[in-house]
Amino acid sequence: MFERNPHGLKTRATTRELVSQQANNMTVNVLILTESLRRQIEAEGVAAYPNECCGILIGRDLTEGGATLRVVERLEPGRNVFEKEEQYHRFSIDPAQQLKAERAAEQEGKLVLGYYHSHPDHPARPSEYDRQHAWPFYSYVIVAIANKIPAAMTSWVLDDQTETFGEQKIET
Repeated sequence: MFERNPHGLKTRATTRELVSQQANNMTVNVLILTESLRRQIEAEGVAAYPNECCGILIGRDLTEGGATLRVVERLEPGRNVFEKEEQYHRFSIDPAQQLKAERAAEQEGKLVLGYYHSHPDHPARPSEYDRQHAWPFYSYVIVAIANKIPAAMTSWVLDDQTETFGEQKIET
C-alpha cells in the first residue's frame, strides 16, 4: 500500500504511519548536522544558483535526557524536477529518487528525517509555499545563497496543531 508524502510522492504506508506516530509523540529539539554535511548543502546551493537546490536528510532520532536529537548521517542530493522556469524559487524532488532514498534508508535501519533546499537571494526562512507543502515531523533545512555565497542556514519543523513552522536549532 502506498500513500503520498508532502511532496506528492508515493511512499510506503509503514513509513507514513511511523512519521504520523512520531509527529504526535515527540518534539525534536535539535538537528545534528556535521560541518561536512553543512558544507555539502551550501556547495549544492551555490552550484544550483540562481535556482534552488534540494535533497533529502537521512539519519535517526535519538532521545537523550528527555530531549530528542535528530542526527543527520547522510544527504541524498535531489534532482529538482519543478518546472524549469520556476526553479529559481521552487523545488520538487524526483519521485523515483524519493522512493529509492526511502527504501535505502529503511534497509539501513534509518529514516528520511526531512529535506533541504536553498533560497537564492532570499532569507533562510520558509516561504508560505514551503509551509503549504510541508508535513509535521520532518526537518526542513534552508540555506540562503546570496549572490552565489552561502549566507545563513536554518532548520524548521511544522507544528501539526498550529500549522506554523518553529525554528529548530542546528548543532554540529
